[in-house]
Amino acid sequence: MHRSDSKVVNLVVLALGVLLAKSLWFSASAVVPQLSLHWNLDGDQRAWLTMSVQLGFVAGALFSAFLNLADRFDLTRLVMISTLFAAAANLAITFGNTSYDTALVLRFLTGFGIAGVYPPGMKLVATWSVADRGYWIGFLVGALTIGAAMPHLLNAFPATGGMPPWQDVLQLASLLATVGALLIAIGFKAGPHLGGRAPFDWQRALDAWRHRPTRLANFGYLGHMWELYAMWAWVPLFLIASYEQAGWQTTEARLAGFASIAAGGIGAVVAGKYAERFGRTAITSVSLAVSGACCILAGFLFDHPLALTLLCLIWGFAVVADSAQFSAAVSELAEPRYVGTALTIQTSLGFLLTVVTILAIPIAYELFGWRYVFLVLAPGPVFGIWAMLTLRRLPEAKRLASGNR
Repeated sequence: MHRSDSKVVNLVVLALGVLLAKSLWFSASAVVPQLSLHWNLDGDQRAWLTMSVQLGFVAGALFSAFLNLADRFDLTRLVMISTLFAAAANLAITFGNTSYDTALVLRFLTGFGIAGVYPPGMKLVATWSVADRGYWIGFLVGALTIGAAMPHLLNAFPATGGMPPWQDVLQLASLLATVGALLIAIGFKAGPHLGGRAPFDWQRALDAWRHRPTRLANFGYLGHMWELYAMWAWVPLFLIASYEQAGWQTTEARLAGFASIAAGGIGAVVAGKYAERFGRTAITSVSLAVSGACCILAGFLFDHPLALTLLCLIWGFAVVADSAQFSAAVSELAEPRYVGTALTIQTSLGFLLTVVTILAIPIAYELFGWRYVFLVLAPGPVFGIWAMLTLRRLPEAKRLASGNR
């Protein structure tokens, strides 16, 4: 494959590579039923299989932000090396008789590696786009959303009856990520808006809080992240529990879990398209309102799996639809030379917050059961809506979406 000068070709190649790399994220979470039997896990231990990746991502993102890696080094090479590192760490879990504690360390390292894929990937999108940046970042987020759902799809189709061996799912995810790294290395090149490499300045990582418009965009993102990964981590298991209680097939439940997450891929692209027309603050506020309503209603449909599935599809569509627009907003509001650092610090803080809600869900389940469990996520969308409507009133908001706020 040769490197094309075509904007569309390069961005599609990048999105496909990131999609395959992101399959690492929930590769262990998707096989929680198998791992629970293998290691005799309780609710908190199951949650840590996801939280260890989140913490690894935060550590990697902060490391990258304070060293300005995404603004000082070749981004394509950074994404490739980071993906291969994450794939190797994930694959190592399947070697020998790995203990649960060792698996948590390796999942932490998986997240650390992914931190060098997602934020730099958004900056690579910005090298090809200006007026349509929100759409193309939405396209990238849509791809990584489908990638995050991939392990649930792999876990839904065992070669024989029952559930596939957990090792197979992790190995396939690592293989897909490796293919994604090679695809980006061979088939992608940065666009004409890359700009020069910035000098090292660790204080640029603090601009996210010193500049009020950027701070508000980040507040919106934090409200969104309060909900997102807890929804992704627990809704597939929530659907399995609902289907099992109704006597429905768990294979169908795993497919419903995959579809609920993957629906966000469509949501991110659609929101990216309309944000350029109606404004970033408007689209993010609507998305947060819809997803917030879904997290309130979901528990009350536990006894009705068909209605619950339809609601989760809407929830999955809306919960990710706004994600790319927060990143696009930061890229428009931040100092241009340090956009990579600004995006990295945004994602690191957001992913750190997700640890709270991922752990809160099993605690809420023990206290209240499935009916009320997702109510703990509702404050996030409320806070996010406040932040984005406040940002909308600032004069700097005219820099968003070519003046469409």
